[in-house]
Amino acid sequence: MSASIRTAGAVALSAALLACAACSGGEGGGGDGRTGAPERPGTVNLAAATLVSYESCDDMLAGLRGQAAKNVGPWGFGGPVLFARADAIAAKESQDSSAGHSTTNVHEAGVDEPDLVKTDGKRIITVTRGVLRIVDAATRKVTGTLRLVPQEQGWAPADLLVHGDRALVLFSSGGVMPADAAATVKRPAGSELSYVLVDLAGRPKVAGSIAPRNAEHVDARMVGSTVRLVVRSRPMIDFPEPAPTASPEDQPSEQERTRLNREAVERAPIEAWLPKFTVTDAAGRESTRSVACERVSHPREYTGTSMLTVHTLDLAAGERTLQGVEPISVAADGDTVYGTATSLYVTSNPRWWNPAVILEEDTGAPADPSTPAETPSPRPSNDPSMPSLLPEPTPGGTDVAPREAPTPAEPTPSGPVPTEPTPTGPTPIDPAPSDPEPTEPAPGKTPVAPPEKTEVHRFDIGGTGAPRYVASGSVPGRLLNQYSLSEHEGRLRVATTVSDPTTGENSESGVYVLDAATLSEVGRVTGLGKGERIYSVRFIGPVGYVVTFRQIDPLYTLDLRDPAAPRVTGELKITGYSAYLHPAGDGRLIGVGQEASEQGRQIGAQVSLFDVSDPARPSRLAQWVRKNSGIAAEWDPHAFLYWPASGLTVLPINSWDEKTGTSDNGALVLRIGAGGDEITEVGTVRHPETTTEGTAFTPDIRRSLVIGDTLWTVSESGLKASDARTLADQAWIAFS
Repeated sequence: MSASIRTAGAVALSAALLACAACSGGEGGGGDGRTGAPERPGTVNLAAATLVSYESCDDMLAGLRGQAAKNVGPWGFGGPVLFARADAIAAKESQDSSAGHSTTNVHEAGVDEPDLVKTDGKRIITVTRGVLRIVDAATRKVTGTLRLVPQEQGWAPADLLVHGDRALVLFSSGGVMPADAAATVKRPAGSELSYVLVDLAGRPKVAGSIAPRNAEHVDARMVGSTVRLVVRSRPMIDFPEPAPTASPEDQPSEQERTRLNREAVERAPIEAWLPKFTVTDAAGRESTRSVACERVSHPREYTGTSMLTVHTLDLAAGERTLQGVEPISVAADGDTVYGTATSLYVTSNPRWWNPAVILEEDTGAPADPSTPAETPSPRPSNDPSMPSLLPEPTPGGTDVAPREAPTPAEPTPSGPVPTEPTPTGPTPIDPAPSDPEPTEPAPGKTPVAPPEKTEVHRFDIGGTGAPRYVASGSVPGRLLNQYSLSEHEGRLRVATTVSDPTTGENSESGVYVLDAATLSEVGRVTGLGKGERIYSVRFIGPVGYVVTFRQIDPLYTLDLRDPAAPRVTGELKITGYSAYLHPAGDGRLIGVGQEASEQGRQIGAQVSLFDVSDPARPSRLAQWVRKNSGIAAEWDPHAFLYWPASGLTVLPINSWDEKTGTSDNGALVLRIGAGGDEITEVGTVRHPETTTEGTAFTPDIRRSLVIGDTLWTVSESGLKASDARTLADQAWIAFS
């Protein structure tokens, strides 16, 4: 039985993949008494870390076998099925109204991120239910369609990156089998990923694909026409399957199974680890390649249970696009990607591991201030055409939250869900294949989870060729998402939450400043939100904003001008929390999240306008609240649209009536800060009711964009054009 089958559905035992660390140096200065490392069990001791190239394939095989054998257990590279609660992962930002049209809301200007819709101001290109469509914005007509997956696989999640007349469609799962008669691209056996290149000139057609084998999509970034695809893979090792017996007593012990698995690791060939990928051209010709041994590096300490690979494609290279640049790999893990114009950061979050985690259903009783706050069970989307499945992991990975903090809402494949994603029963968390087993305890002893820490790897992507490794390091705790990272003037700022690695209690957060060239620590400020965890982060130049929450939301402002002595300069305590923060210019900050009672019980969606012009005295200028509702931007900032020229703010929203059990969804339109410090509700855009398999429903709006004076909204059912000022209907383009 292979590792990928053996570990399916199990939660990885808490640990970062790499035992190496960076951030050596002093404690770093901090303000307001928030300095130094957190004093709690399992505090991370940071040490220097670098990547080293293998001398040969034999050297690589010996190293990987030895390290993997140390980290294999009775279940292979995973662990037994445990249950925990998953954090929602969010990220992205930036709009420039001078361009005349909006773009994907990304984290860093000039660094594009995959999304389900793209526009150049003339065309709208989207992928829904496995079909790519091109819409002419002027005539409001569909000018081209291309089905990329069979209709029964229309649920397969897909995103886009577009440059000129080339689109790269990223399918993170599902078999890609284009129906175009001129293309015969198919998903190779063993491939769960497919990156499909589409020629948009004239009638859209498939120009080829690249499919990493036995790998998982992490994320992608595009600077100019150059795309960096980040994937991770695990070694494909056949572990011995215990023979079936009539009596459980006859089954081998865990110690015996571990011994047999180690022997399997020690026999595995180099091909078990080398990442493989299949390239298919427009004519359907396939070639399968492996990353060369000399293009694989490793940290000084590593587990040998995961490979992180970066593929480079130039969408402006025409027919040579998929030949690309030879990929590079690192014997490491990764789940969160942050990119600038010249740097690509890949981090590996620790997984929460605690056998005692129990999910409790909300009883509706008043919250006890001494106990963690909970929210009602999530309402499903009202779109019956989509399967009722747990959400796919978001690009950037899934963090797992401590028990004391409610988790922001998260979408399902069919659209936004208005409450936290925890289902009414326990949710099995897929393993991080690289997470090592904890040391096996003696009989009767409790396993000791390793301290939480986040590994960080930086690559130089300043050119169009293969990335160049620069440095590795680590910080204590776990990231919320890519917005927890920010590079500024040669420094990387990282915001994390640290808690007891065994119980999840005694949490607090901090910001660590690293030298971007070495990823060694320069300074830190800790002690934020004790007993809480981070719900959102935003870095804007030399200033940082961190929101923590359990019952009351402190919005912290941080002065990061002196990297060696970052300090808290202000703190605003209000009810509820902001799960996404967006700069609005002129010392203003928009927050999107949930209002809550003083006991921490969530009430409904809220949008706040903050005045942060004085870092010592942040204040809230205006607030909008709707009870029993959730806003998709809480967990997916790509769903957030802010148009500075008019203050137009568009947010997909889902509301529900607890008495009738009915829900209402659409795109909430607000005007924020236009001509004053106010939030004004303009109205709600809804898409026409549609029917699937005899059931009528209003489709969930997923995205919105502005082209000239028109507001476009996107759902699984179609595109709607509305007047951006009055919201009057202008056109409806149904997706058949």
